[in-house]
Amino acid sequence: MNKRALRADILLLLTAGIWGFGFVAQSSGMEYVGPFTYNGIRFIFGSLSLLPLIFFQRARGKLQTAAGTGRQLVFSFVAGTVLFFAVALQQMGLMFTTAGNAGFITGLYVVLTPVFGIFLKKKTRLPTWIGMAVALGGLYFISMPEDMGAVNPGDLITMISAVFWACHILLIDYLVQRMDPLILSSGQFAWCGLYAWLAALTIEPFVKGWAFSLAPKSIQKWETFMGFFNNPNTPAVLLGAAIPILYGGLASVGIAYTLQVVAQKDAPPAHATIILCLEGSFAAFGGILLLKEMLKPLTVLGFFLMLCAMFITQWDIIRPGGGSPAKP
Repeated sequence: MNKRALRADILLLLTAGIWGFGFVAQSSGMEYVGPFTYNGIRFIFGSLSLLPLIFFQRARGKLQTAAGTGRQLVFSFVAGTVLFFAVALQQMGLMFTTAGNAGFITGLYVVLTPVFGIFLKKKTRLPTWIGMAVALGGLYFISMPEDMGAVNPGDLITMISAVFWACHILLIDYLVQRMDPLILSSGQFAWCGLYAWLAALTIEPFVKGWAFSLAPKSIQKWETFMGFFNNPNTPAVLLGAAIPILYGGLASVGIAYTLQVVAQKDAPPAHATIILCLEGSFAAFGGILLLKEMLKPLTVLGFFLMLCAMFITQWDIIRPGGGSPAKP
């Protein structure tokens, strides 16, 4: 392995780690602020954090400028809309489930993306269907309730978010061919943040009441955005939420995305596929290390099966001679 490929692999591993520990930040942030408030702040931060890189690339003449401003705005709006539903459901799922569960269940998009690609006339080979079957087994062990029929609502909500993540990947695959990926990312993050702010202003109090009624024994300490104005402890709440929000916005969105773009210029496709699939593993490790989450043996088995499913689905890329990754 040459030095450039080794450096790329290290950057991809760092990216997977940042994204994995991002689930810990998202879970921690929910101790202070609501799901929409958290997403609103972090995605606006994430959008702004990409602006210096965009200006730098523009100064070097390396931005793709084929799409006009109007088309860029429309493309970013569409991508941001789908992204909002993906992250909103993921964040709401974290009200009821662990960071490890959320990380691995979100990873279901790796399996779903090639399946959904059928509707776009993309080839779906046997490894995809095998991976889907293994993933379903993994999901069963991850979300298997102690009482039959009592599925963890957080796991179910996160599964739905994985569907939106898969749709988002297919959409980005289409749009990134038509405009610069950095501009698209910053734009979609901005739209997602604006959507989240609107939701924070309107429906977040109802979401808090719904969450408490659904799981009254769960700890719902977080404050709604509108609740800040009547809460004398607002400064303390915002101070406590600062680190999770900054990590979620600057690290998970801004830094990790930049590292991924830089790394994938030199990383072999098989390396990128394998390393980025470790995001869920980092989420589980971060949940144990920082949130003191407990894992049952069957949950660990579920994590293992989910990881295997991701690799199986990408077998055409991982196998020797597999070539370039099939775009989702």
